Amino acid sequence: MKKLLSKMRKKQPQEPAGRITTDTLAEHREKVLAGGRKFKYPVQYQRHKLVINALIIGVAAVVLLVGLGWYMLYSAQNTSEFMYRVAKVVPVPVAVVDGEQVRYSDYLMKYRSAEHYLLEKEQIDGNSEDGKSQLGYVKSQAMTDAIADAYAQKLARELDIQVSDAELETFLKQQRQSSDGEVSETTYNAVIRDYYGWSPAEYREAMKSKLLRQKVAYAVDTKADAISRGIEEKVKAGNTDLKALADSLNAEAPETATFMPATAWVPKNNQDGGLTEAALKLKNGQVSTVVKTTSGDGYYYVKLVDSNETQIRYEYIYIPLTEFDAKLAQVEKDNKLKKYITVEDTITQPDNQE
Repeated sequence: MKKLLSKMRKKQPQEPAGRITTDTLAEHREKVLAGGRKFKYPVQYQRHKLVINALIIGVAAVVLLVGLGWYMLYSAQNTSEFMYRVAKVVPVPVAVVDGEQVRYSDYLMKYRSAEHYLLEKEQIDGNSEDGKSQLGYVKSQAMTDAIADAYAQKLARELDIQVSDAELETFLKQQRQSSDGEVSETTYNAVIRDYYGWSPAEYREAMKSKLLRQKVAYAVDTKADAISRGIEEKVKAGNTDLKALADSLNAEAPETATFMPATAWVPKNNQDGGLTEAALKLKNGQVSTVVKTTSGDGYYYVKLVDSNETQIRYEYIYIPLTEFDAKLAQVEKDNKLKKYITVEDTITQPDNQE
């Protein structure tokens, strides 16, 4: 009997060990989730670690690039094409004048242009003592010029002075004039690139800064303006003796005016900033109204002495602009000029520099 009961028990189906029932559903779900967590959490941890490492590497790379750029510009004073382009994108200063930043790119643009001319046209040896001296001179000049341009920009904002596109185009057209007529813009740009290494955009930028500085120099120099108006009144009253006018002015204040007598005949298409052009509009012995030449360095009064079919002779009196330079010198004297690089000042210009 016992054997029969035992066989009957063996024949009864056994519930599978992994069978899911209502009672075991929650338990089975927890087991499945627990099995997945061992894969989920390590991946989350690694991803978090990768993000942190990427951020650390990125910050380190930026710091390294900034440090390298600072070293190349401010310590090594690298003037290569690459560093010039970097300075154009990142407007870092090379100096500060009266609170106005002097862009490093402006300084490099001026220096690289002068360097290009010396190396390519003058064929100087940049590694020789004379070559280093000349490059040092133009480097000092580039720094001085960039500082003056930045100071002019500051004063221009205060005085609400601007250079319009029309003014710039007129000036550029005047620059393309030659004794044989007007040079095409394409040819002129090619000459500028060949001699000075400037692209058309860089040349326009440089000329616009030049014009702005000229306009500021005229605006701030009230003394020169008053002297000029005084000369104009005397000329209108019939006084055409320019030498006597200059002597009278210099007797009151030395170096106020410069008289230049007529020396030689010059062609009627002579390019002298506009003096010949002004003289051509006069009769012999007549004095012009005030002339502001393209050099923008002061006021001129021209007197036609003689002329023929192809040539003329003229004399002139010149009243220089001095106030802008005086104001800039005072800024430096008041310790409001800070240079971030050391540029050796050259006292005398090399003999073969123009």
